[in-house]
Amino acid sequence: MIEDYIAIEGVDPVTIYGLNDELIERIEKSYPDVKITARGSKIKIKGTEQEFKDIKAVVEELIRMARRKQQISAKDIDTLIALRKSDEILEKKVYQPEETIIHTHTGEPIRAKTPGQKKIVEHSSKNDVLFAIGPAGTGKTYTSVALAVRALKDRQVKKIVLVRPAVEAGESLGFLPGDLKEKIDPYLRPLYDALEEMIDFDRLQLNLTKNIIEIAPLAYMRGRTLNNAFVILDEAQNATQIQMKMFLTRLGMGSRAIITGDITQTDLPKKQTSGLAPIQQILKDVEGISFVYLSQDDVVRHKLVRDIIDAYERHEIKEKDKDKE
Repeated sequence: MIEDYIAIEGVDPVTIYGLNDELIERIEKSYPDVKITARGSKIKIKGTEQEFKDIKAVVEELIRMARRKQQISAKDIDTLIALRKSDEILEKKVYQPEETIIHTHTGEPIRAKTPGQKKIVEHSSKNDVLFAIGPAGTGKTYTSVALAVRALKDRQVKKIVLVRPAVEAGESLGFLPGDLKEKIDPYLRPLYDALEEMIDFDRLQLNLTKNIIEIAPLAYMRGRTLNNAFVILDEAQNATQIQMKMFLTRLGMGSRAIITGDITQTDLPKKQTSGLAPIQQILKDVEGISFVYLSQDDVVRHKLVRDIIDAYERHEIKEKDKDKE
């Protein structure tokens, strides 16, 4: 057990403590073995080192909220504590430095943070084609792009090709204003976002200009053969069966592919069938192809993302039950 203090600076301590110290008491109730005493502009905490670290992180965020003139409520306390505990769980799941995939251009390590992400890393090293299937927020795309960047940096491949169906705009894209890049960039933005974290701006722009890194809509893959490339098909649930076959048969010598998607979130017109669902049966026995399934437990975004996914699943089950009646 340790005893330490947190100083409240730059804001009225009452804003942090709450009326009659109700906010501080709410924090204390979430950590039953901790004793918290608020006096003047200091909070005294008696507990374990980890508990002090957690509560300090929560209080510091409350101070930032108060400085932004935000009204602090009991719900804010609950959310911050839940997020802190969620972060602690993730920290325990983060694998050791030897599991680092690559470093960002600012030097921060990018690691597999969940069991599902670790499977993506492991299976990708053993198979030329990997399907990573799971809900939003599980890091499928980010982990895949990190693996592609690593393969390029290690000279395992000569180029990276990142592909997405652009169904929201119609694959022809002809009716949209602007040149090809202006038309497709909004639909490929998530791929750019991942790359911009991993490669410094000047290097990324040079690689894009030289086509060492290529980002394109799925429709523009037809008729090509991709040799010595790391190819990623993102949002594959929006590829039709014909497009899926077309994409998979583009792979040339020395190439690898990761196909990511969420079979529950297709944006295809009702008359078209996603190519991601049936592919699991079609290719299940093909050597060199692997399937990795991620779940809500692999969600690494805001805690509420996991809750939203759960809520939608419960709603869909209820709707299906109604249809049966």
